[in-house]
Amino acid sequence: MDDEFFMREAISLALSAECLGEVPVGAVVVRDGEIVGRGFNAPIGESDPTAHAEIAALRDAARKLSNYRLPGCALYVTLEPCAMCAGAIIHARIARVVYGARDYKTGVHGSVVDLFAVERLNHHTTVEGGVLAEECGQLLSNFFTNRRAARES
Repeated sequence: MDDEFFMREAISLALSAECLGEVPVGAVVVRDGEIVGRGFNAPIGESDPTAHAEIAALRDAARKLSNYRLPGCALYVTLEPCAMCAGAIIHARIARVVYGARDYKTGVHGSVVDLFAVERLNHHTTVEGGVLAEECGQLLSNFFTNRRAARES
C-alpha cells in the first residue's frame, strides 16, 4: 500500500474544499488498493457541523460498498481526526487510519486525547500519523494566513 499516493489524493480533495472556502481537509477510503470513498470538508457550504472530510468519505464508501461497516478499509485524511470522526471511524470498523498533520486543538490520536487507544471500545483501529505532515500542515497554515489577511484588508 502506498501511503503517500493515497495521502496525495486526500490533499487533492483538501484543495477542492479550499476552493469552496472551506478549511482544506480531504479524505479517501481505500480497500484492496482502490479508492472506494472520497470526501472533503464542507460544513460551511452544507450548513452541517458533521460535514467533515472523514464523514463524507465514509458515507461515500458505505454507499459504494452497500454496507455501513467498512472492514478491511483504510482511511487517509490530511488532518488528525476529531472525536466525532474517530467515533464514526470506529463504528464503521475501519481497519487503519493514516493522517497527515496533527491537530493540537481537537485531534484525538494523542494531541488532545487518544480515543483510539481506549481499550474498552469494541473495535480498535490502527492509526499512523505524520504522512506528508509538512505538506498537509502547510495547506492549513496558508489557508488561515490568507483568511486573516483578507479580514484585515
